Amino acid sequence: MHTHISLFTDDGENAFHDEDDDFNLSETAKQFTAGILEHAPALAAVTNPTVNSYKRLVPGYEAPVYVAWSDRNRSALIRKPAARVPAASRIEARFPDPSCNPYLALAALIHAGLDGVERELDCPDPVRENIYEFDEAKREEYGIDTLPTNLGEAVEELEDDEVVLDALGPHVGEKFVEAKNEEFKDYLVSVSDWEIDRYLETF
Repeated sequence: MHTHISLFTDDGENAFHDEDDDFNLSETAKQFTAGILEHAPALAAVTNPTVNSYKRLVPGYEAPVYVAWSDRNRSALIRKPAARVPAASRIEARFPDPSCNPYLALAALIHAGLDGVERELDCPDPVRENIYEFDEAKREEYGIDTLPTNLGEAVEELEDDEVVLDALGPHVGEKFVEAKNEEFKDYLVSVSDWEIDRYLETF
């Protein structure tokens, strides 16, 4: 569920556009991007809320797992799509999937981005190379982290992230964490058909 985001001022100007920037992104857009990148591990619990979501978030496939941004390739978490007119300048969060609640996901993404603007976070340089081709050493050199590898890890990140929890609100945040922890616990003790076919002889 690739999610395109831009902010507009009261007079209708795109706050994400800057004609003089190499990527046509304003400082506000870059700070917003930095906010999403910083909170990405916790956001994953909301934007990718099922155990099955993490079978999509596998390095080397279409869905990105690398916490970075780019204007050229799709291996980064956030991409800056081409824009023919100023009003179209935006960023694209490429990690949410259709299993998420769009209201919660958008609230969390916007809240995380605005946290970056409010704190004036520095946005890292874009990674214009294909991150899928990086080995671990090169990713460390570039300072590129990855999303959680499963729902349990993502919920742990969410529990420690006050900004994303605040976006959900105290009641929803508490109940969401409780439900997802229970869901992941059930998943851990469930035996799948794949395991039975793989490890047991059946006649």
